[in-house]
Amino acid sequence: MTHAGKQRGITLIGLIFWGAILAFLVIIGAQAVPTATEYFAIQKAVNEAAKAGPTVGDIRAAYSKMADVDYISSVRAQDLDITKVNDKVVVSFAYDKEIRIAGPVYLLIKYAGHSR
Repeated sequence: MTHAGKQRGITLIGLIFWGAILAFLVIIGAQAVPTATEYFAIQKAVNEAAKAGPTVGDIRAAYSKMADVDYISSVRAQDLDITKVNDKVVVSFAYDKEIRIAGPVYLLIKYAGHSR
């Protein structure tokens, strides 16, 4: 004789529900990953530009060249905030990225950083 036990598992509706949530997260992630990649490229360019020279013009020119090479379009050289802290040049930036989800719904990602 077999012992009848409780069945365990996921229903078809549950599978569809979790599949839809997973698909939604993958779509949002696929749109958000390029913005994060661009942020890291900007951070790298800002770090290198901060070492470029003593003047604001030197720093902006160096950043502009690196931005052209890395196809950076979110932060222009004019958008950089260049200051001196304890005789060290600090280059800061901040920008927003909007990812359209559906209709009037957007995901807003705020990026900010500074040179090391």
